[in-house]
Amino acid sequence: MKVYLDNAATTPVDQEVFDAMIPVLKDGFGNPSSTHAFGRKIKSLIERSRKNVAKHLNCTPGEIFFTSGGTEADNMALRCAVGDCGITHIITSTIEHHAVVHTVEMLVEKGLVKVSYVDLDEKGQVDLEHLESLLASNPNTLVSLMHANNEIGNLLPLERVSELCAQYNALFHSDTVQTMAHYPYDMQALDKVHFMVCSAHKFHGPKGIGFLYVKKDIQMKPLIHGGSQERNMRGGTENVYGIVGLSKALDIAHRDMDEHQEHITALKSYMIDQLRASIPGVKFNGYSDNLARSLYTVLSVSLPATDIASMLLFNLDIYGIACSGGSACTSGANTGSHVLTGINAPVERPTVRFSFSRFNTIEEIDYVLDCLVKLYA
Repeated sequence: MKVYLDNAATTPVDQEVFDAMIPVLKDGFGNPSSTHAFGRKIKSLIERSRKNVAKHLNCTPGEIFFTSGGTEADNMALRCAVGDCGITHIITSTIEHHAVVHTVEMLVEKGLVKVSYVDLDEKGQVDLEHLESLLASNPNTLVSLMHANNEIGNLLPLERVSELCAQYNALFHSDTVQTMAHYPYDMQALDKVHFMVCSAHKFHGPKGIGFLYVKKDIQMKPLIHGGSQERNMRGGTENVYGIVGLSKALDIAHRDMDEHQEHITALKSYMIDQLRASIPGVKFNGYSDNLARSLYTVLSVSLPATDIASMLLFNLDIYGIACSGGSACTSGANTGSHVLTGINAPVERPTVRFSFSRFNTIEEIDYVLDCLVKLYA
C-alpha cells in the first residue's frame, strides 16, 4: 500500500485543475505582452484569474501580484518593505520558514535593518506581551510572523497581531503559504495586514506559481527587473498556465472548504486518539494535537526514543508511507530542523510530521498506525 502524508510539502494536482490547464498548455502560446490577438487572449486569462483570486480574498485585483511561489513572495515583501517603505527594524521569530529567516539574516548582514526575535512559549506560540514591548520600543518596524507553522502547525492569532501592529504603526507580513485556501480570508476585515503570500502547490494546484497580496496603500518598487509585467512590479513573462491552475485550485478550495476541513480534521483527530492508545509515551510537538490551536492539515508527532529512532522515516518509506521528519525544506540537511530546535524538542526522540489532504482516507491512516505499531512492538 502507498500512502502519501506529506501534503505540507506539496499536494497532488487536482484533476479539475489539470483539465483547466491543458488548453492553455496546448493552445495558449501567445505572449501576454504582445499586442496582437494571440497575446491579448492570453493576457485576458491572467487578468480574469487575478480578478478571481481577488474575489476569494475580498480585495482588489490591483493588490494581487503573481510570483513563482511563496518563497519569492516572502522575499518580495521583506526586501521591498525595507528598501521602499522606510523599514529599519524587523520583528520575527526563530521558527519561521527559511524563506523569511534567511531573507531577514541577509538584510541584517547587509546592514539594512536590525532584527528582534519575539519570545515563544514552551510549545512555540508567540508571546504577545513581548511582541507589544518590542513594537513599543522600535519605530519603523515590520512584523513577519507566519499564520501557521509548516512543521508543528501552531496557529497565530492573526487578527490580534495585526491590531498590535496597527497600534504601533508597524507593517505586518504573514507567511500564509500553509493556510491559504484552507481558511477563508477577508482582506476588508483583515485591513491591518499589509502582506500575505500564496503557493498553489499547497492546495492541489501546480508548482512554480503563487502570489503576493500587497495592501493597496503600500508603494513598492519591483524585486525582479526586466519587464513591465505585473503592473511593473515583476519582470518576466508570466507563467500563464500556472496562473490559470492556481485560480482553478482556489475555486475548488473555496467551493468545498467546509467539507474538506471536516474530513481532514476527522482524520487528524482519529490519528491523535489512536496514537495515544497504541504507542506508550507518544507526544506531540507544539500545539499540534490541539485542534483549536493548530493547522488541521498538520500533525507533528514526537515518538519514543528507541534503537530504530534514527531510521524511522526510512522504515516508513519501506512500508510505502511518505511523510517528513520536519520541514521538507530541511530534508537531508545535517543541521536538522530549526523549528524543533527552537522549541527545545528532545533530540533523542524522532519526530514525524504527518500532513493530510482531502484525498487521504481513514483506511490509509489505519495502515500507517499498523506500521508504526509494528515498528514499536
